[in-house]
Amino acid sequence: MKKYLYGALSFSLVIGILAGCKDNSEETTVTEDGKQKLTAIITKHPLTQDVTKMEWLNKLEDELNIEIEWQEVTADWDQKKGTLLAGGDIPDLIIGPNAITDADIVQFPGLFEDLSDDLDALSNVEGMFEAKPDTKAMATQTDGTIYGLPKYQRFWPATATRQFINKQWLDNLGLEEPTTWDELYTVLKAFKEEDANGNGDKDDEIPMDFSPVGTGGFGYFQPNVLLGSFGINVSDGSGQGYYVEDGEVKSYLVDERYKEFVEFLNKCYAAGLINKEVFTQDYTKYQSVARGEGDIAKVGYTYGWELTDRFGNEISPQYTSLAPLKVTSDSTATVTWAYDYNNLNYGMNMITVSSQTKNKEAALKFVNALYDSEVSMQVLFGSLGTNIEDNGDGTYKVLPPADEKMDPGTWKWTSTFADNGPMYIPDDLQLELGTDMQSVGEQTEVFMPSIEAIDQENDLFPGMFIKYSKEDNSKLSLNNTNLMNLSMAKFSQWVTKGGIEKEWDEYVENAEKTGLPENLEIMQKYYDDYKSKQ
Repeated sequence: MKKYLYGALSFSLVIGILAGCKDNSEETTVTEDGKQKLTAIITKHPLTQDVTKMEWLNKLEDELNIEIEWQEVTADWDQKKGTLLAGGDIPDLIIGPNAITDADIVQFPGLFEDLSDDLDALSNVEGMFEAKPDTKAMATQTDGTIYGLPKYQRFWPATATRQFINKQWLDNLGLEEPTTWDELYTVLKAFKEEDANGNGDKDDEIPMDFSPVGTGGFGYFQPNVLLGSFGINVSDGSGQGYYVEDGEVKSYLVDERYKEFVEFLNKCYAAGLINKEVFTQDYTKYQSVARGEGDIAKVGYTYGWELTDRFGNEISPQYTSLAPLKVTSDSTATVTWAYDYNNLNYGMNMITVSSQTKNKEAALKFVNALYDSEVSMQVLFGSLGTNIEDNGDGTYKVLPPADEKMDPGTWKWTSTFADNGPMYIPDDLQLELGTDMQSVGEQTEVFMPSIEAIDQENDLFPGMFIKYSKEDNSKLSLNNTNLMNLSMAKFSQWVTKGGIEKEWDEYVENAEKTGLPENLEIMQKYYDDYKSKQ
């Protein structure tokens, strides 16, 4: 499980993608050996290998007698997508978590196939809809059309993000695990000023690091989870700042508690306690730095999915999950932690089909095959034989990495689409998980009291289960774009350079001018309607 999102592709690739999609009428749709030709774009994780090397995928294409010309995008998809959709010609398939959003479908009508008329050719998808009705609700627009298909993968825990601290560094310096923000600051300062990793160099420790914060909002493994110290429930990433408190939809981006949070990060950054490259590094660098050098760790406090996934096999035993922090020792706020179960086990708009495809039957066959349970587990964990063992009795087992030096999480993301792929993992599929998925539950235990403290009836926004009208979708999308352009630029500026105290009132006024009050009103209306039907 890694959400999300990084690497680098030049703009020239987008032009190549567009050029490759032009003049469909002049292209043959059958290969010389009689295979049906399809084109596809996948938004994939930067660790993921070239998809044409995936054994399960090549086998599936052969079985279906199709050949797919793949384009792979690992970063800046939102910017590339705008050019692609505006061009009017898109590939037969677009794959990736919400790669094509409901707002895109509204903005570019006619580009995507309405799959509600094609369910007779999508028996595996229909099976998912029947077993998990929420998936059908996620897929169906208010007018009954279906353009993007969701996923259900079942195995994931209640939260994506865990905060980790180097216990060995604490022991080396005679420190206890922090329980408040002030105590965390003291610990981070000691990590910087003393030889915490014990290698004789006092300048090679990075006290704090977090994953790259994009221009489109917050994601997993980022410090906005600290807002839970105030009782603000950052659910499903709350990337654009929305949350629910006592049944009211709010935005923490204009909340005084968010201001206090940013001030704390700026205090840490100004003291040299946060990685100086935190806003410029990509996700691959973020991961590699935390792996240290041999048995010498480099990062003291950070966020991630699972210990071996974050730190590698060699130094991960140095780290432990750190329980959620209070803001101050005398704070009376109910401390919560990010609740992500829905976003982790479900996914919106995982795959769309072009309305212009010349091989619609082949496209639908491929889509349906991805939702077969045996194929789906390979979409998630990798190929049978190398990544998954077939026990021959209807049960399966996720295998350890072929390279003993590689951790299971990296192995999964390297091998296959993983969480970025369309899939349906039925509840009755008997699959023994790998060591990382078995241990992630143990590493989540310290967060469970704070997760269980969330009032799920009144303090969770069921975002992916709500469908907006075309008009409201357009308003939300436009307003959110303006809001993110303002707020995310200010976040990085305020953390690295300060100034939030002086600029806060003007910032709040400008945030309201982006259409934030209108968005809150729209979301409240749909939230209330959703709750009334439960």
